[in-house]
Parts: sequence; structure tokens; C-alpha cells
Amino acid sequence: MKLIRFGAINEEKPGVLLENGTKLDVSAFGHDYDEAFFGDNGIEKLQTWLKNNENNCPIIGDEIRLGAPLMRPSKIVCVGLNYAKHAAESGMDVPEEPVLFFKATSAIVGPNDPIVIPKGSEKTDWEVELAVVIGAKASYVSEKEALNHVAGYVLHNDVSERAFQLERSGQWVKGKSCDTFAPIGPFIATPDEIGDPNNLNLWLTLNGEEMQNSSTSDFIFNIQHVVSYISQYMTLLPGDIISTGTPFGVGLGLTPPRYLKDGDVVELGIEGLGVSKQTCIAYK
Repeated sequence: MKLIRFGAINEEKPGVLLENGTKLDVSAFGHDYDEAFFGDNGIEKLQTWLKNNENNCPIIGDEIRLGAPLMRPSKIVCVGLNYAKHAAESGMDVPEEPVLFFKATSAIVGPNDPIVIPKGSEKTDWEVELAVVIGAKASYVSEKEALNHVAGYVLHNDVSERAFQLERSGQWVKGKSCDTFAPIGPFIATPDEIGDPNNLNLWLTLNGEEMQNSSTSDFIFNIQHVVSYISQYMTLLPGDIISTGTPFGVGLGLTPPRYLKDGDVVELGIEGLGVSKQTCIAYK
């Protein structure tokens, strides 16, 4: 199943994307895609409901905006330096354990909404990432159990302001949490749609030029390890997002470095998880 949300900003409704590309409004199901939905077998219940109600669901036009495919979660936990080549281009050692940081949930926007380059920013950067959506509460889970706690997977552009992140005497969260810095979607795909999340192609272009093209098979720490590891330090709640790191090819790692500017267009995708596209606009 592929979950979408659609409509104007802050007025999104739940929907599903069918295999033939048709988008259906499932707001009559009565539940948005939030912690309660994911934590109460919402996906299974929605699948059952659709068997009897699919033909009565309104079709969503292609002109309708897509929002982030879940309501604001309790947290976004990110894994830094999870591809060896990205660690090298960042001038950092390959970590012995996952590097964790938070990203503010207020940064979440739809998959095709603009990226606003923050006030005073000169080093806003791109990062295509595979994100995991938690489906069942996870605390002290083993790697063997980890995937049982996953509701699905989603495309995430972990937009980052490098000066805020690395040069301003603080945690990485400052460079990760600006408004619009978490374009998510277009849809959440349930695990049966994806197969092996540790072997997916992912890519990103800037103004049509390929910047990133790699595979999650290059993870230092795979999905099972990351979910289990994070659950040793905090409880993961249904709907929480884990963003699993970016491969090489970010602007910080180029010679000379290259950063986003007003008018730039970023397009990115992951095998099985669709494509998103953001135009950059300067803060006003």
C-alpha cells in the first residue's frame, strides 16, 4: 500500500496511491496518518476498509498538492555519516557506532513544496535519504525484531545548512531544522512494496545535473541495526521517522563546495519510493 496526503497546507487529508497511478481520497475512513493510526494497525484496517469502499472514494486530481504523507510525528531521528564515501567527503572518520541527531518536525513540508533558504544562509545543502516510518512502539528491540516495528519507507531530502551545522558551536540540529528543511514523500510505501530496504538505488539532481547516485547497499549500518540501536536509547513511537543518512555527492564535499541558491531546482528519488522536486527560494 502507498499512503499519501493531499490538499492545501495545514488542511491535508489522507489518501492512497493505487498501482495504476490513481489517487483516492480515503478521508471517509475517519483517521489521518498519525501516531494513533500507525499504532493501532491502521494500515491493515485501511486495507480491509478499502475492499468494501474503494469504488466510493473520490479520485484526487493530479493538480492537487501533495503534502507530507503523515501527520507531524513525535520526532525525526537522523543517522549521520552512514555511507563511507560520504564520511570521507565530509572529512570525518567512519563511525564505530551510528551518529544520531534530531531534526525538528516543524521542518516537514510536502514533497514538491519549495525549500526556503534561511535568513543569513550561505551554505544550504542537499541530501537524498531513505527514511523509515515506525509502525509499532519500539524499546530495546533486537535487530532480529527490528523490521517488525517498521510501517513503511519514504523519500526524504535532509536539507542542511552547513555553516549553522558545523561552524556555529552547537549540535547538528541547528543546521537541520530550518523551516522547509524536511521535504518528505510523495508517499509512504509499506514493506511489502519495497522488498529489501538495504538494497535500493537513490539519486539526486541539481538543475538537471546528477549530484548523487548510490545504493543503500553501501550503508555502514543497515536498517535493522539502526532501528535496534536507536531503540536502546529512546522509545520510538508509531509514526516516528528515522532518516538513515545520505550517500556521497553533497555540496559540502565538492571542490569547491557548491550550495543551493534562489531559483535552483532539486529533484530526487529512491527505487520504489517515487520522486520529489523542490524549487529553492530565498527567505524574504
